[in-house]
Amino acid sequence: MKTMHLLLMAALAGLCATASAQWQWIDKDGHKVFSDRAPPTEIPDKNILKRPGNRAPAAPSSDTTEAADTPAATQALPVPPKPAGGLDKELEAKKKQAEEAEAAKRKAAEQEVTKAKIENCARAKQAKVTFESGVRIGRTNASGEREIMDDAARAEELKRIQGIIAKDCR
Repeated sequence: MKTMHLLLMAALAGLCATASAQWQWIDKDGHKVFSDRAPPTEIPDKNILKRPGNRAPAAPSSDTTEAADTPAATQALPVPPKPAGGLDKELEAKKKQAEEAEAAKRKAAEQEVTKAKIENCARAKQAKVTFESGVRIGRTNASGEREIMDDAARAEELKRIQGIIAKDCR
């Protein structure tokens, strides 16, 4: 039983050690800082006491300006490269492709409208010729009965057709 307690306590102690902060440094005021994030860029490399994975910092040289210029010091915190021109090329390409698709959609819609106007124009011109010919024209009324158009109804229909021609036949 005592062996179980000892093993359990040892396991818990091991867990506590792994939960410690990964970074440890001395800030500008001289206080020790513990964090799971890298220190700010203004903290010199000589003030970093502990890095992730219990790696100790590189031994400081006698000249601090030389230590900051060495490749080891610049590789301590990798900085992701910035895309050329400040924009991600893939994102720019996708944006351009979306704009082209939208323009193609608009062009197709405009072509549909133009096609409908041409068809309406042709039908209206044919109807105008028919109404001006003087031939008797019949139509079905609301109750489903066939009736022959009188002169007033013909003039009204001809006026509506001329409006369509004026609008669609430009």
